[in-house]
Amino acid sequence: MTDINQVKEWRRTFHRYPEVSYKEFETTKRIRHILEDNDIKIVDYPLQTGLVAEVGQGDTIVALRTDIDALPITEQTHLDIQSTTEGVMHACGHDIHMATILAATMKLKAQEATLPGRVRILFQAAEEVGSGAQQMVEAGVLEDVKVVTGFHNDPTLKIGEFAIKPGAMTSAVDRFAIRIQGKGGHAAKPEESNDPMIILGQLMTSIQSIVSRNISAFDSAVVTIGEVSAGNTWNVIPDQAYIQGTVRTFNAETREKTEKRMQDICDGLASAFNAEIELEYIHLPNAVINDEVLTQKAIEAAKDTGFNVEHLKEPKTIGEDFSAMSDTVPGVFAFIGSESEYDLHHPKYNPDERILEKAPDYLVGLIQKLF
Repeated sequence: MTDINQVKEWRRTFHRYPEVSYKEFETTKRIRHILEDNDIKIVDYPLQTGLVAEVGQGDTIVALRTDIDALPITEQTHLDIQSTTEGVMHACGHDIHMATILAATMKLKAQEATLPGRVRILFQAAEEVGSGAQQMVEAGVLEDVKVVTGFHNDPTLKIGEFAIKPGAMTSAVDRFAIRIQGKGGHAAKPEESNDPMIILGQLMTSIQSIVSRNISAFDSAVVTIGEVSAGNTWNVIPDQAYIQGTVRTFNAETREKTEKRMQDICDGLASAFNAEIELEYIHLPNAVINDEVLTQKAIEAAKDTGFNVEHLKEPKTIGEDFSAMSDTVPGVFAFIGSESEYDLHHPKYNPDERILEKAPDYLVGLIQKLF
């Protein structure tokens, strides 16, 4: 049986050598070597990065998923295990996830003779760009799978805490980019130009009114502008302006309404200011929807493992492309406390490795209940 020191060493190695989405070649090799060294069957699917393994036998298949990619962030933890790759960091804890799923895989391997079916372990690339799970689905990894499960570490929860709810667990994630084409000129002669800065100001104010004036108080949405750019000096009116940001919603109706309202605003301002305004609106992962029956089984497994279970009242506003899998087959997804002073995607994010002590046992217990 794999001991906790080995699990921690796996995590630390993954942390030292992170790779961004679709570039996880060495990470995939490390996972493959660990699996092969422990006589775990690897199943061939058309994937450039990431891989699939199986434990057990029989017709019933339960899937267990982890993400494997890192973020383009320069680490600032100054730890002994700090990233050795410039500008890349496991700032979302996928190193924790990989080590946890590997530990669970070894425990399942030890029980292989008594498993009532097969566990298909999915080491998924490119979660951070929101398309890796869909790529796996298209590769056929969920064919004949009964249910799928996974988890994410949560640095806002203490070690030993576990959070879950049925229904929407995370938000749908969309990205928008808006390009304004006006007419530049001399700053002293604005009447000869069509200043995109003025349009930009109106656009930003109007976009921020979508949630407060178009979304019901009984629904939820987030609209955030993350980048604004226009001009490059003090005495010139520029030709163009640009903004981009994100929308987070929890149901299809609110998602559609937000997108339509944003398009209406762009069209209206284009007409009012006689300018060209182009909206690019990109749908990224859907909301993760937890199956109600599977959620209850996850709660039971968490309690059996000794976790303090929190029943979430509201979904998290983070995105998670596990939704592509749980949209395909019934799924359940949970948050497990990793107790870091700094949150996910922060250069000083530093999860507590004690999460590795219970999380694998929870997954093993849950999988036994899912057959």
